[in-house]
Amino acid sequence: MSDKKSIIMKGVAVSDAMDKTIVVAVDTFKTHRKYLKKFIFTKKYKVHDPENKYSVGDKVIFQSCKPISKDKKFIVVED
Repeated sequence: MSDKKSIIMKGVAVSDAMDKTIVVAVDTFKTHRKYLKKFIFTKKYKVHDPENKYSVGDKVIFQSCKPISKDKKFIVVED
């Protein structure tokens, strides 16, 4: 049995159109290898929201879990 650590991330909800699912955008700073310029990299994740509690613009903390569907592999963490 593997002892994997769950990934915890923070982001902002950008869509809540789906039932029990929100889309969360996570911004990270990356550095270009050659020019060493820093830039913002945005990635969107589909996150399971069982109570449909979060809406667009809310700050969300979520963590990885077992796959719920084809795209959803994260669940909202209660504060």
